[in-house]
Amino acid sequence: MSRMIRDYIEVSDHMPLDALIEKLSEIRASLPPSAEAEMRIRGDDAFGRHLCIAYLRPLSPEEAACEARYAERGKARLRAAA
Repeated sequence: MSRMIRDYIEVSDHMPLDALIEKLSEIRASLPPSAEAEMRIRGDDAFGRHLCIAYLRPLSPEEAACEARYAERGKARLRAAA
């Protein structure tokens, strides 16, 4: 099972283009091959803008165990309500 994980990168007003390209290259190299990453510019003039990079990754064993516990609780509540 995969979840959408969002990683935010703050882009300053005067960030050099070479520094931005280098940072994005580092991020791309660290992602798994099946990440299907996408980038969008988010924000506004009042609060500032940032690059939003979203990608898929598998759940860790701890996350999967937690998700399984809550999924079972939800199923039990649905059975009781039916």
